[in-house]
Amino acid sequence: MHMWGLIAVVLVAWLVLAVVGLVIKGLFLLFLIGLGLLFATAAYAWFRRKTDSPT
Repeated sequence: MHMWGLIAVVLVAWLVLAVVGLVIKGLFLLFLIGLGLLFATAAYAWFRRKTDSPT
């Protein structure tokens, strides 16, 4: 469960990065990077959850 806490913190960090990029004009690239990292981390967590569950 410790890993899920870390992933949750990383997801929040990427979300904050994306929002800051939108709030501060001229940093649209920061928004795109944050959004990309958010989706990449979420996909990684989803994939790990699917492979970690016992079948």
